[in-house]
Amino acid sequence: MIEKSTSFPIKNWSEHDKPREKMVHKGKSILSDAELLAILIGSGSRNESAVELSKRILASVDNNLNELGKLPLERLMRFKGIGAAKAITIASAMEIGQRRREGDMPEITKISNSKDVFNLLRPILGELPHEEFWIVYLNNSNKVIQTAQLSKGSITGTLVDVRLVLKKALELGAVSLVLSHNHPSEVLVPSEADLQITEKLKQAASTLDIKVLDHLIITQKDYFSFADEQLL
Repeated sequence: MIEKSTSFPIKNWSEHDKPREKMVHKGKSILSDAELLAILIGSGSRNESAVELSKRILASVDNNLNELGKLPLERLMRFKGIGAAKAITIASAMEIGQRRREGDMPEITKISNSKDVFNLLRPILGELPHEEFWIVYLNNSNKVIQTAQLSKGSITGTLVDVRLVLKKALELGAVSLVLSHNHPSEVLVPSEADLQITEKLKQAASTLDIKVLDHLIITQKDYFSFADEQLL
């Protein structure tokens, strides 16, 4: 016989598991990630409080909120006690947090170093679950003319259209380029394909007197610069 699950309301929690009251009396900064998540979901199940359920969800992503933000709704709904409404609430809160972080980022209009490129593209590429290849087009003062997605998916020579890159550069009047793509694995080591594509674009651009200034591999927290590592 399948035991019917019932909610475990906040009013029945022990004092230790009442994050709402703790926030009111002690402030939001004192709450753990699990307690904040518990406020979002409101209730757990018959055998598990919202806090314990939240701890279990966070443990599944090694207590990494960035990874939690990447979880699809279907994955969240695999946890007993998380239905569609709660999964949507969690995903919405994660998205609001991401947009707030992006809103706090300074507007980058001129590229002076690799960190500027990282700050420009991290909000776009940092949390993607797949690889994307982007180009930053610059004028003769290293000011950003445009950023554009070149490809989506695996980074291979067949997906990077050199002619398209150069055609866009000529249309925009760009004199230099910065290449960038993300590694969802968060491993900041360039592959052989990364090295080949960089050299291919560098050589092709040079025939039109357009410089490839750098190529960045980007993750949520860090980056690898080909120029900084003298690979250009």
